[in-house]
Amino acid sequence: MLDRLVNDKPKGSQKTLSHYLIKIARLGGYLARASDPPPGNTVMWRGLSRLTDIALGAMVGAEFVDN
Repeated sequence: MLDRLVNDKPKGSQKTLSHYLIKIARLGGYLARASDPPPGNTVMWRGLSRLTDIALGAMVGAEFVDN
């Protein structure tokens, strides 16, 4: 789900933990520019909250579609 939400081009085909942490941070508002410092706690929290809300919405939507 995270790969579909945040579109980016990884530099290599290998997707690491740091790659997905940046994707979560981007959901929280992190811009991921070359000169930006690493994302902080607040940005990570916002990203995880948003990802959780999206996942819950997808589960509830799937229940309605299955009827």
